[in-house]
Amino acid sequence: MAKTRLANVELLRTVAMIMVIIMHFVRESGYLLTVQTESLSFQYVLAMLLESFCIVAVNAFVFISGYYGTEGNYKPSKVLRFWFRVLFYTLLIPVVLICLGIPTVWNLEGIYGLVQYALPISSEHYWFASAYFYLLLLMPFLNKGINSLSRQQLAVITVGLLMVFCVVKSVVPVKLAFDRFGYDVIWFVCVYLVAAYLRLYGGKYQEWLKKYGLMLYVASSILIFGLTLGIWKVLPNFSGLSYYFEVLFHYNFILCLTGAIGLFYAFFRMNIREGKIAEICRNLGKYCFGIYLLHEHIDLRHFWYPLLTGNIGVAVSDNIGGFVLALLLCVVILFTAGVCIDWIREKIFVVICKMAGKTFVGEAVCRLDDICAKKEG
Repeated sequence: MAKTRLANVELLRTVAMIMVIIMHFVRESGYLLTVQTESLSFQYVLAMLLESFCIVAVNAFVFISGYYGTEGNYKPSKVLRFWFRVLFYTLLIPVVLICLGIPTVWNLEGIYGLVQYALPISSEHYWFASAYFYLLLLMPFLNKGINSLSRQQLAVITVGLLMVFCVVKSVVPVKLAFDRFGYDVIWFVCVYLVAAYLRLYGGKYQEWLKKYGLMLYVASSILIFGLTLGIWKVLPNFSGLSYYFEVLFHYNFILCLTGAIGLFYAFFRMNIREGKIAEICRNLGKYCFGIYLLHEHIDLRHFWYPLLTGNIGVAVSDNIGGFVLALLLCVVILFTAGVCIDWIREKIFVVICKMAGKTFVGEAVCRLDDICAKKEG
């Protein structure tokens, strides 16, 4: 019997996806504070405050996978479903746009544009989807190691990886050659191991995190915001800090990790009673990844913002009210469209899976699932 999705965890997925939309809105609005920004306005301050509180979203997604990923059996069919889910968007969206007469990457880049549609993982059409796909492939190896290692061994390995890929880069004010700012599977593995360790051996640390998780999240976010404004203020006199100014919003920055851990435990301690609200949370969490695949498609990534803000008649740059109104409308429209489209995709996939299950390929995948389950058992 399939395990029931936890409503509080699915609510966290949903909130994290809203955070992702907010970050992308800030990026497209032009109010993301940079070293070139000469003066602050209310829009810049609000944008950076939102960015500081939302930057933990990606780590929160991966932390969920690490916390619960060691529980179930590894299934190759899950990796295939993820791959086909990504392909559904990368292949279908350009077809729709071409039918509407809207230019696509295919028109602009020719065969390389086609490669990004047909091979979205290899071409990093979506960087997160690529890194997460590789994490899915590595999960059986990670889980085997996690369950085989002693508590002390797992702690040493996890702390060692964090020192190399998180702590050092968080304090060194120059770019390190191996650092990809957390936009890769190596960092996802680090977060996965942290989550797995806390689940297995957290003990008193978990109790503390359950109690003070929200405070940890808020404190981490406020520190990111304060450091950002502080460094920006002194940049004219200390130009050497220009790179470190960007580090504060790298996913492998220490405060981005602590903030994500705090946010996870803030939701983890929530008790959502079974009923209609719990089912809504589960359904939203199930379909919310489609929001990302929709609005971050290479043909829509920089298209949806002018389309939506232009059609709703809101001048974002005029005042703080326009900025907030445009943000709310974009979040509502993208969220609703993404969930609805992914719901339709799921219905299509159910039909296709039933048909494919009777074929040689479908039976082979089922046998692979059974083999992996027996191996892990």
